[in-house]
Amino acid sequence: MADFLSLLRRAYLSIYNWTVCFGWAQVLYFAVKTLKESSYEHVYDAIEKPLLLAQTAAILEIVHGLIGLIRSPITATLPQIGSRLYVTWGILYSFPETQSHFLVSSLVISWAVTEIIRYSFFGMKEVFGSAPSWLQWLRYSTFMLLYPIGISSEVGLIYTALPYMKTTEKYSIRMPNKWNFSFDYFYNALLVLGVYVPGSPHMFNYMRAQRSKVLSRSKKD
Repeated sequence: MADFLSLLRRAYLSIYNWTVCFGWAQVLYFAVKTLKESSYEHVYDAIEKPLLLAQTAAILEIVHGLIGLIRSPITATLPQIGSRLYVTWGILYSFPETQSHFLVSSLVISWAVTEIIRYSFFGMKEVFGSAPSWLQWLRYSTFMLLYPIGISSEVGLIYTALPYMKTTEKYSIRMPNKWNFSFDYFYNALLVLGVYVPGSPHMFNYMRAQRSKVLSRSKKD
């Protein structure tokens, strides 16, 4: 029974990893194709559907961690996925004025390259039990360039959306109302930007520590 459950787990995670990897490959392909044939202003229109699907599918990683399917700590997974979902749905999807910004290109390309490497790495581990050393190196090294690009793009797009949040008051709740509750999406975004200040260096240092641990262990093996 234990062997069957282990096989079922590996089969499910293999399908999940390769499916999401394919979604991110579509994002990268359409983004690069649009940049080559048109301009950065049209990138979002070209990648919207695969981006929404691929990024939203990452919610399952939180579920996987909670039920013990994967060993990734929720404390590391939740902030990264949460911030990306916020930018994907709460900024780009919600405020079309941001969709033609040049930072969309740097955002989705950095995300896509990172996720293609990550999901293919874990996909190969589930199928074959291990991944090539070069792919492992990419998995734990490319963040040093791509993470700062991605984070800077996220912050820039949130900042760009601030005037539209303020003028439209989208998602804001004003009093009086039957819940006796108020919420301002503009000030919430300012709070999110504030969290990026300590959060980004913390995540970068965490990934550096993971890189050092994994790559040093692979050298010993």
